Amino acid sequence: MPNIPKVVQELIESFGNEHVNSNEIARKLNKDQAMTAKVLRMANSAKYGGHRKIGSVNDAVVLLGFNALRTMVLASGLTSAFPTPDGFDIKEFWIKSFSIANISKWISKHVPDTDPEVAFTCGMIHDIGGLLTYILVNEEAQKIGRVVAKGANRIEMEDSRLGFNFTEAGAELAHRWKFPEEIVDGIKHQLSPQPEGGDYKVLAGIVYIAKYLYENSEANDENLLANCISERGKALNMDVVAAIDHLDELKTMDSDIEELLE
Repeated sequence: MPNIPKVVQELIESFGNEHVNSNEIARKLNKDQAMTAKVLRMANSAKYGGHRKIGSVNDAVVLLGFNALRTMVLASGLTSAFPTPDGFDIKEFWIKSFSIANISKWISKHVPDTDPEVAFTCGMIHDIGGLLTYILVNEEAQKIGRVVAKGANRIEMEDSRLGFNFTEAGAELAHRWKFPEEIVDGIKHQLSPQPEGGDYKVLAGIVYIAKYLYENSEANDENLLANCISERGKALNMDVVAAIDHLDELKTMDSDIEELLE
């Protein structure tokens, strides 16, 4: 399993902890100069910092809040944790992952009782099982990738050839890394947010819509996107009208991935 820095592990375990010591987290993060530099580049991007200059991790906590800082540290730590497998475009993978993360965060803002930063995190690692598969069973994963590129069903191919699929692998990794159960469920059920005999998985529903919006964003058809939100958003109790009114925001989203991959 890929190893992640201890401070990243502590931040994962901070989900749901109302008494987390942000100053202690900042102190530990400051000991990792490479990660601190990445986090500050991201904090000073247009998406987060705007016109404010953020010169330290402590500044980021004060100006952006702990949840936003946690998101940036997780993003930095996770993009650095994985090697690049043969036959795998790691940069394209993270660009897509961060785009879906941003859309997930945007959707969450229109869904009651959800945390946009948690939605971002779930979107960011929704396909982490796919990357893990390329690392663990590279040759077979490449074969599957070539067949899927020609139109085969990814889940069916992985299940038949590997005995598991990317959603199960990703959920298991998230569980072992001690992500909260809602994120684990969000990854596991992203293709079918309403498991048979179970409760609707809200984060899975958010990621499901985010992936659809991402995959159809080039179509330049707002009616297509609006229909998806109208149909799928109901199960989330989503403010469908407000979301559709702000669809144009999707066109100006910046993944900020360059700050992390440099």
